[in-house]
Amino acid sequence: MATVAQLLLFSALLYVAAAQNPYNDLPVGYRRGVDLALEKLNSDTAVPHHYRLFRTVEKLRSGQGLKYLYHHFRLKPTRCAKGTTGTNAQRCPFRNDRPLMDCVTCYKTSSDQIEPEPYVNCIQKPREIKSARIDHCKKMAYVPGASLLVMSPRRT
Repeated sequence: MATVAQLLLFSALLYVAAAQNPYNDLPVGYRRGVDLALEKLNSDTAVPHHYRLFRTVEKLRSGQGLKYLYHHFRLKPTRCAKGTTGTNAQRCPFRNDRPLMDCVTCYKTSSDQIEPEPYVNCIQKPREIKSARIDHCKKMAYVPGASLLVMSPRRT
């Protein structure tokens, strides 16, 4: 009897986990980065599948008025036709027979406007380009106090 109850509980947990949508759980600023990556993939004729957000690997945010957003995430191909948009796009079932797309976006925002051109990079083999991505995003990074020159008094 206990195994039936455990099986029902496990099934309920799987249903709840499947119903969660990681895209809807993201703050708006990070969603914009995912949208940029999806637009880029949809416009590329060499990419045959429709993708949607599978999971976030890492996200960083810094700054006050001028915000710096870094988002490392994975997109997974779905069974929907390429170019599917709207609310149906987030309901497409994932395919398990295709590799994940590893993506990084980083950009600065001021008053919710992206400034300058955002960096969007999606590849299937991230090991080959990981250091180049990190270097590119570090160049855009907000460093608190970077514009200040701090000098210590000279003792004579």
